[in-house]
Amino acid sequence: MTEERKGFYFELLELLEQDPEKRFYADNGKDLLRNKVYECAMKMDKDLIKLLLSNDKMKEKFFTDIDGTLVFDKTAFGWAINNKAFLQDSYTRFKNTIGLIDSKEQFISSKNDVVLSFPYKDCVLEGGQTKEDQKRGEIFYNELLAPDDVDRLLAPKVFTNMKRYTKDGEESITEFDDKDNLLIKGNNLLALSSILKRYEGRVKCIYIDPPYNTGSDSFNYNDNFNHSSWLVFMKNRLLLAKKLLSEDGSIFVQCDDYEDAYLKVLMDEIFGRDNFRNKITWKRRGGSANPKNRLNNVTDYILWFSKSDKLLYNPIFSLEDENTQKYIKERFTNTDENGRKYMKSPLQSPNPRPNLMYEYKGYRVPANGWSISKEVMEEWDRLGKLCFPKDKNQNINRKIYLDEYQGQPVSSLWTDIFVINPMSKESVDFVGQKPEALIQRVLEMCSNKNDIVLDFNLGSGTTASVAQKINRQWIGIEQLDYGDIDSVKRIENVLKGDDTGISKSVNWHGGGSFVYCELKELNHKYIDEIQVADDNKLNNLYKEITDSEFISYKADINKLKESEQDFKELSTENKRSFLIQVLDKNLLYVNYCDMEDEDLAVTEEEKAFARSFYGEGV
Repeated sequence: MTEERKGFYFELLELLEQDPEKRFYADNGKDLLRNKVYECAMKMDKDLIKLLLSNDKMKEKFFTDIDGTLVFDKTAFGWAINNKAFLQDSYTRFKNTIGLIDSKEQFISSKNDVVLSFPYKDCVLEGGQTKEDQKRGEIFYNELLAPDDVDRLLAPKVFTNMKRYTKDGEESITEFDDKDNLLIKGNNLLALSSILKRYEGRVKCIYIDPPYNTGSDSFNYNDNFNHSSWLVFMKNRLLLAKKLLSEDGSIFVQCDDYEDAYLKVLMDEIFGRDNFRNKITWKRRGGSANPKNRLNNVTDYILWFSKSDKLLYNPIFSLEDENTQKYIKERFTNTDENGRKYMKSPLQSPNPRPNLMYEYKGYRVPANGWSISKEVMEEWDRLGKLCFPKDKNQNINRKIYLDEYQGQPVSSLWTDIFVINPMSKESVDFVGQKPEALIQRVLEMCSNKNDIVLDFNLGSGTTASVAQKINRQWIGIEQLDYGDIDSVKRIENVLKGDDTGISKSVNWHGGGSFVYCELKELNHKYIDEIQVADDNKLNNLYKEITDSEFISYKADINKLKESEQDFKELSTENKRSFLIQVLDKNLLYVNYCDMEDEDLAVTEEEKAFARSFYGEGV
């Protein structure tokens, strides 16, 4: 053995050369077939193990004596084989590699199976609420153990209370047009799965402002895995969102620092790390006093991912951000005879080529670089946008007037859009309402006129309002009932020509329409009744529910009927909890495939609308 091949690693390589079947080296006898060695180790290949046991160093390194029996550590052996950085000692092993390792000392970045893991990850969380302060024990449907339950839960639903709104009012409808704007009231997971057939691969831009899971917002589920539940909640919906996006589409998810790190990793996994575009920081300038034990938070984050590398992107310019204001102050230092401020921008190309120059009024002008034609020069000259130097050896400058300047391209730090003043006309007294200017920027960055945009956490209706004003086709989904600040009322006002938010800047005067509908409730109506019922009403509901066909298959109906008196002796809160558990959660809403069942009482109008919306083959 030469000096260059001393050490544990090279001793292992030479030992593998002794394999009687010569399986571990290429035909040239030099290149180690690492995958073959690894495969044999994972299969506990007898000849390989005998070979390793024949060497004292390998025996000590890769085998453990347990009561006289040697146990092969194939994980440690796999590490040694697959890590090229493993040389004579630990120093050289880490010499050129810096990164996170797991408990087996394997570099996480080199493993293809590293994902964000959390309890209930392979489950579906319906996440149903009808009131913002509502707490409810959630059912986690396991995709592997209960696929039939998941399929029925996510099957397309029947709609009810269908209306078309225009500036002149509302009307009942039984048909849906492909160009209609759409607002769905109901559980957003079930609504997303219901619109998948019609809109899969067609949505250009998705913006959502989901609950931040801070304990003070609408994500207020009563379980022991609040953080994990939120991740399940988001994962289920983001998987459907990805299917809805077009190949050149983008998704923007707003959050704060409570969950943004985990959300980023989750979205890396769903959309692909290569499709991460930016973590946008919105400096909303809210708050004044520091909370206890931490600094006051004056920023939100917007995670931007694309569906693929073919994304649609329109650069956005701003006059109000701090970078542009500094640029204006430094560059716009000239004033013309009319009092207009301007800056000078040289026309001279950095490296002009003499054969690509032409003369204009005795000055040599570059035709390369910015490809300035004589026609353009004449027009700029006519408009007074050229500065001719006294010395003809100097460059001609173009005047860029401040009152015509678009601003600098926006960066990932947005400092020019302020949080809504509660006293402003734009405010609808909705906690967490986002400025229309913020949503306008997002939608205009990654969609064009008539493109479809989606918000499945619609809240006060800001995204739909902005989309209507800038001529995007929109889909909004909201499950909570906000009463006087309901999104329907706000968008109605937009159709009538409201003058709040971005209306003035985009010259909005009203018009257009949208279709409103609700997921048709089945068992969900019982849940709503149970949550507000008094003791006597709960006793009546017990009898009604146990006589219905909507109880869970896990419940013994005969025992339920025999236990009516026991039920009456429970506390009011326990009665509510028990009744909700008894209901079949797969029947919260009416499935489209079941709508001909007379017991479900689907009207002919509802059937007609469903057929129009879904078409054939659902």
